[in-house]
Amino acid sequence: MIQPLCPVVYPRDPLPTGIPPPPCMHIPDGFIAPQFYLPLYAVALPAWTLALRRVRRNLDERGIPLLAVVTALAFVLSMIAIPLPGGTTVHATGIGLLAVLFGVWTAFVSLSLVFLMQALLFGDGGITALPLNALAMGLVGSATAAGVFHLLRGRGESLAVFLAAALAVLVAALLVALALGLQPLIAQRADGTPLFFPFGLAITLPAVLLPHLVVAVGEGLLTVFIYRFVTRLRGARQG
Repeated sequence: MIQPLCPVVYPRDPLPTGIPPPPCMHIPDGFIAPQFYLPLYAVALPAWTLALRRVRRNLDERGIPLLAVVTALAFVLSMIAIPLPGGTTVHATGIGLLAVLFGVWTAFVSLSLVFLMQALLFGDGGITALPLNALAMGLVGSATAAGVFHLLRGRGESLAVFLAAALAVLVAALLVALALGLQPLIAQRADGTPLFFPFGLAITLPAVLLPHLVVAVGEGLLTVFIYRFVTRLRGARQG
């Protein structure tokens, strides 16, 4: 996932002309307007409740160690930021891997915990952005990955895994880009100056989506490699 364009000191004022925004990890507090994140929390809270119930009912105790390992891997991947020109960074997410191996609801819970821990323990991302990250990447991204995998699995498992992971990244990136780009329209001063994130859709969409074309390919290949390893390991244990 690409990290947002981060104003130097603000984000309540636009950047001076010609000064590129520095990289930051995830979306910090102060970028998302309350008019946006409060409704997202209203959606996320019942979604988390439902997801926890599904996980408790469906997760096999034998799968807990593997889930812990894959969740830890997703945590590490999303902490490794690769800088890009223009002051942004990208990182893998593990969305597709969690969704394909454990299903949508388990992936949603795991990724939500990853984002929460990163925000609380490392200051990577803000609490106000937690529902956006959780819903965009953890829920919609996971649902995309699981849907693509089950739809295409009959045409080749490796291809299905690759496309599931790649499309999950792109769909989640699109939602984050839209959410950030809409902030100047949601909350403004009387003179029209954005109160929160200052960049509109004309900047956020290409800045987020274009690098993610490369990220999607890399994450797809990584997911196929790990998925093959895990399935072989499972087969060996069952045998």
